[in-house]
Amino acid sequence: MRIRPARRSDLPLLQDIERAAGEPFRTLGMSCVADDDPPPLELLNGYREAGRAWVTTGPDNRPLGYLIADEVDGSAHVEQVSVHPAAARRGLGSALIDHVAGWAAAGGLSALTLTTFSHVPWNAPYYARLGFRVLTESELSDGLRKIRAEEAEHGLDRWPRVCMRRDVPHLTETVRPQ
Repeated sequence: MRIRPARRSDLPLLQDIERAAGEPFRTLGMSCVADDDPPPLELLNGYREAGRAWVTTGPDNRPLGYLIADEVDGSAHVEQVSVHPAAARRGLGSALIDHVAGWAAAGGLSALTLTTFSHVPWNAPYYARLGFRVLTESELSDGLRKIRAEEAEHGLDRWPRVCMRRDVPHLTETVRPQ
């Protein structure tokens, strides 16, 4: 497994990964999520150009998973992390999250944040196993409140969602090698 910055030529493959990663939501009665369009190429390219898009690749250097991140209120916000189901359960998603934690630490950011479905096994319960905790309403920053409002406008609040946070150790503390 290798993690590298996303390349322009990767972007259509990231869309394919997103479509495939959405399919398991059908089994939970969440067809709207499965049918949601992947991020547009222009959006993915914006993350790539900003240096906030990474892929994990197989031996052939083709992306198997990806992560895009924003900076929100002093934290690295995981906007999207997806792994192709054919490559699931190999630690690719957690490796991407650890990689962005290293990026966040190097940039002086205090934490990783994300929003996710609370009852989907490969969402909030998975992130909890990776050291994230659910934030209470009073702990939400203005930026996270804005993201949640945008998600609600997009219809994602049909199912319970939460904001989660994982502290990022400072570079002077022990950081796992990337």
